[in-house]
Amino acid sequence: MCGRSRGLDVIRYVEDMTEVDEGMLGGFFVGWPRGASVAQHLAVLRGSFRAVVAVDEGTGRVVGFVNLISDGVLTAAIPWLEVLPAYQRRGIGAELVRRVLVGTEGFYSVDLLCDGPLLPYYERFGMVPVQGAALRRGAALEGGDGG
Repeated sequence: MCGRSRGLDVIRYVEDMTEVDEGMLGGFFVGWPRGASVAQHLAVLRGSFRAVVAVDEGTGRVVGFVNLISDGVLTAAIPWLEVLPAYQRRGIGAELVRRVLVGTEGFYSVDLLCDGPLLPYYERFGMVPVQGAALRRGAALEGGDGG
């Protein structure tokens, strides 16, 4: 864990998901047709190969998160990265990406899908555009409350 101050907010980065509980999550999945429930969100973070959350020390609230899934040998993927709108443009997302990529230097691939306008953001981490395909099954989010 390491703190970082931006203005009056002190942001602490947490990699041990046992320190995170449902009460700290909420407000994420902005722009999704239906967000994951906070229980689903926490289960995803805890079940990931690696996850990092940014916690506002003043409120105890998670204000950003990223997770990485991997075989632990050669491949990994970053399925989710989000920072709450009120905390965006403070470098929190970039710090989350930097931290989640630690230890992946020996992997053949670390994949991330994003919309075209976001490609320049990820290129600064050494990522290059590639073609991809995905299935999206909204029914898996049934019962999600959007956090």
